[in-house]
Amino acid sequence: MDEDVDSLDMNPFEDPAGSAGPIELNTTAVLTVDRNATLTLGTDSLIVLDEGLRHGRAAENGCGLLPQLSKTTRAVPFYNILWAELTSFEVTIHYAQPAGKKSCRVGYINYTVTDKSLHAHTKRWVEALMDRAYPSNTKRRKRIKVLINPFGGQGYAQSLWTRAIEPIFAAARCEVDVEKTAYRGHAVEIAEKMDVDAVDVVACASGDGLPHEVFNGLARQKDARRALRKVAVTQLPCGSGNAMSLNLNGTDSPSLAAVAIVKGVRSPLDLVAITQGNNKYYSFLSQAVGIVAESDLGTESLRWMGSFRFTWGFLVRILGQTIYPAEVSVVAEIEDKRAIREAYRHAVEEQEAAAAKGLPTDADDDSLLASEDGALPPLRFGTVTDALPSDFQTQDMPNLGNFYAGNMCWMSPDAPFFPASLPADGKMDLINISGLVSRATALGMLTTVEHGTLMNHPDVHYRKVLAYRISPRMHRTPDKRRIRAQIGRWLGGAAKQKEGLIAIDGERVPFEAFQAEIVPALGTVLSKRGPIYEYDGPKSS
Repeated sequence: MDEDVDSLDMNPFEDPAGSAGPIELNTTAVLTVDRNATLTLGTDSLIVLDEGLRHGRAAENGCGLLPQLSKTTRAVPFYNILWAELTSFEVTIHYAQPAGKKSCRVGYINYTVTDKSLHAHTKRWVEALMDRAYPSNTKRRKRIKVLINPFGGQGYAQSLWTRAIEPIFAAARCEVDVEKTAYRGHAVEIAEKMDVDAVDVVACASGDGLPHEVFNGLARQKDARRALRKVAVTQLPCGSGNAMSLNLNGTDSPSLAAVAIVKGVRSPLDLVAITQGNNKYYSFLSQAVGIVAESDLGTESLRWMGSFRFTWGFLVRILGQTIYPAEVSVVAEIEDKRAIREAYRHAVEEQEAAAAKGLPTDADDDSLLASEDGALPPLRFGTVTDALPSDFQTQDMPNLGNFYAGNMCWMSPDAPFFPASLPADGKMDLINISGLVSRATALGMLTTVEHGTLMNHPDVHYRKVLAYRISPRMHRTPDKRRIRAQIGRWLGGAAKQKEGLIAIDGERVPFEAFQAEIVPALGTVLSKRGPIYEYDGPKSS
């Protein structure tokens, strides 16, 4: 975002956005727009040097959107540049301008080039600015199908789209087609019938439910594998659960997420094939049995709380010390926590090195689209109705408190449950916690979730797995049921359900056995950093 220069004595061509040193200037990087104003392509930012800013001339040439302070130099990071164009001798630059700590709005810089002999140079300069704003791995003018769920979260998706998101897409010259979903499963139907050659991105103005539907709709297409590779699925965070945007865009702000989508890099994403009974579908986020599922699904009546309802539901179940017995079979890949942290570090170094060399991700390689077999890959470990393969190790867990499998790190704004997860490492992260841990220990775990250190807790079993099968039995509360029941009555019946709950990507599914298997790089998303989520990774302590 905009950054002010702290000293008028500093070199005005040293990038305020944080470059390693002064820019080595050349004539192509500098555009002189009049006697007292220049625009310079810095290392990471557009540098605006204008003596008129000192005297308030920003109202004339900066349209009042550059700060009218006594300083003469401003910087706009290239990431924030949405569009730049030259009309006759007038240069107009649209950019994302900060509007508080967690939002932005469209600002613009406008100058008329007074030296008419500079027209050819100005044209080349504007194109150079666009190249900096949109590197080779970032598509300009994305074709975006926007799906708005008017019923999600607290019901603000339509107003958030109109006020915070649409202006950013328009400023970036995106081609946008908007459609509202009318009922559960509507996005599945839309994605199944979609012409994938006419769309680059499906952006879901919703919680995490709509992206789940879109992935599964694309998976129903005749050429499903190509559809899932061709169309990037993204989220404009407008629901009570906005995990996809937190992980890929690093924010749950609708306007900041819109900028992240405009600038997003196509990236592969592992999906998880779920079989339950005769049904098969795909999960992109998480699967939960136990306290997390009940904290989510058991608090539907508390949507007015926003994301805090998940924390509240968690506290209620801790006080009740609920047990969720199950038989669990797992194909584990890495079980040692130290080895998991080392594998994460190695994967990040390897993938960042490839990115530094400019190597495209599989999702960037259009040549693969023509050679893709349209059929979805077969399941390596079969389905839940098949005999259990010998690869699985089975354990009865009569005192299970939490069974949680994740494909992303952040599950809510204050809950990086799976700090070692990667978008396309071909593995799920699995957490098991006993329901017999003391209430004090469980409350302590809650604080470690917020700090990203839950996996280090000695009572937390954290593994990297390829597949699992879980057969849950009816949950029970060992003692003091009245605590949980009383709290449920206080808040309109939360936690009163008699049947156990299973959540897949935050959506309720039948309380019966299911099997999950990772399918490497089957989906496509837009992200800021490609091979890693917007999290710093597992901490050692």
